[in-house]
Amino acid sequence: MTSKKTAVVGLSGGVDSAVSAWLLKEQGFSVIGIFMKNWEGDDDDEYCSTREDFLDAAAVADRLGVEFQAVNFADEYKERVFSEFLREYAAGRTPNPDVLCNAEIKFKAFLDHALACGADVLATGHYARVRRDGGRVELLRGLDEGKDQSYFLHRLTQEQLSRVLFPVGELRKTEVRKIADDLGLPNATKKDSTGICFIGERPFRAFLNQYLASKPGPILTDSGVSVGEHVGLSFYTLGQRKGLGIGGVRTKGGFKSLEGEGWFVVRKDISTNTLYVAQEHDHPWLMSRSLVTSDACWVSGSAPEIGMPLGVKTRYRQPDAEGVIVGASSASGLPRFGVQFSEPQWAVTPGQSVVLYRGEVCLGGGIIASAA
Repeated sequence: MTSKKTAVVGLSGGVDSAVSAWLLKEQGFSVIGIFMKNWEGDDDDEYCSTREDFLDAAAVADRLGVEFQAVNFADEYKERVFSEFLREYAAGRTPNPDVLCNAEIKFKAFLDHALACGADVLATGHYARVRRDGGRVELLRGLDEGKDQSYFLHRLTQEQLSRVLFPVGELRKTEVRKIADDLGLPNATKKDSTGICFIGERPFRAFLNQYLASKPGPILTDSGVSVGEHVGLSFYTLGQRKGLGIGGVRTKGGFKSLEGEGWFVVRKDISTNTLYVAQEHDHPWLMSRSLVTSDACWVSGSAPEIGMPLGVKTRYRQPDAEGVIVGASSASGLPRFGVQFSEPQWAVTPGQSVVLYRGEVCLGGGIIASAA
């Protein structure tokens, strides 16, 4: 008699991973639920309650009758993800640590741990799908377009992808909630987590202030008019509208109120420590027809052909833009490529990830270095 295959499921305390564990049990897997702790310190306050998530994960494992363990990757997270997060912000860019966390922690450190525990596969509650195509493995968008998380998984390697499953990727969120409710899972109605795990929903600037020094400088309009002072370029991102502290423009005749008209961050000049703002959502400085990346990574196993029409995302939840790869090279040992858009794109932000698709297949992407 053939023994059951073993699946380690990353139980986060949320409903998606809980239902993933149940689905794998239904498919005949021997399931081990493991809770990952990736952050030490102030993780049990109102913004990021690791303890509450741990208790929810343990309650789910008990309800499903699966083995439950916990593992601490806080040191690895601090070294591989958080340190890079701070370096990028200090350089004036806007990183996406969730992308790096998936590549370095969940599907590297955690995958290695799962395999060491005797697992055949690692499963998570991500809304994405995996398809075997001959000798290659394809990463597909989740069936629920509104919840698709393939964007965050584009840096996985073929080897990593070959060892993972995303059980809820074939379902819609409403179906997942119903399954959890029908099973009587204790977290069936639990609110989805938002924000970065180590920040949660806390005030972002206050969090960064604990790690990055403030370096105030001028806030200027695109025509050079001074409208205020910023607290440090690290604390702002392109397209940002809230938290600028601007209520009008000083003119020769005094202060002209522009109440009701919002301001947008349109440029950051690191060399002069200047923040530029404008009152046009589609200001020319915010619109880009092309971008250049660094540190390209192809989850598909190889780069797409130059000139091939592709779907392009420069931020999560953004509808696909039409674009083509216009060149590829290597600088400082890191593979690079460029993208030319069919239509100008809004607030293409250095430090964020650009992710490329061919239909439902996620090909990979890179870190945005610059846009024009």
